[in-house]
Amino acid sequence: MENFSKHTTDFQSGVIIPVNKDLDWTSFDVVNKIRYLLKFNREIPKIKVGHAGTLDPKASGVLIVCTGKATKQISSLQVQNKTYYAKLKFGETTPSFDSETAVDETFPTEHITRKKIEQIIPNFVGSISQIPPAYSALHVNGKRAYDLARSGKTPELKARDVVIENINIERFELPYLELSITCHTGTYVRSLVRDIGQALQSGAWMCSLVRERSGDFHIDDTFTMEELKKMI
Repeated sequence: MENFSKHTTDFQSGVIIPVNKDLDWTSFDVVNKIRYLLKFNREIPKIKVGHAGTLDPKASGVLIVCTGKATKQISSLQVQNKTYYAKLKFGETTPSFDSETAVDETFPTEHITRKKIEQIIPNFVGSISQIPPAYSALHVNGKRAYDLARSGKTPELKARDVVIENINIERFELPYLELSITCHTGTYVRSLVRDIGQALQSGAWMCSLVRERSGDFHIDDTFTMEELKKMI
């Protein structure tokens, strides 16, 4: 098993490719594109390709893709902690908690101060209970939650325990707040954003999200899809 470089030739033996996923691509889009490139550019008609840790379409950043025998490492890679940079907007909510859906409610924000944010942030650090977004890839009675949500139904998702190691306030200027978040697998930053808005007696939705690190892979170590096209 090896990490990807321009000299990589044996993808069947196992290669780990850290990708900088573009906005609006699904994680499955990335996997499909790499499989396509290997099939037609490297003449590998059949090869296993998978990703370690789903990244939402409205998020960008580090997505670990594994080929060949390296796919056996996916389960161990995806449980490693991750660091995100999130920008949220107070005073509004959307059904998806991000920009996939339009604003559905508005709330006051004049009472929100940096001091109040600093007071509530510690409540979200450590082991916490979190309800995942309705617009998520989780299965509900054999169907994806986002398929049910997009068809007008409300999927019933149960709260689950997640671990957030730390949250740092990077910038605050109403109505926007920027945070750096390190958390364990299974954490939905969109849900965290929603809960922070509620804790401040307002609303909030996620304007942007970048996964800056996944395990030992930092965003500086990644390849864009354009770079991968040329290299493969």
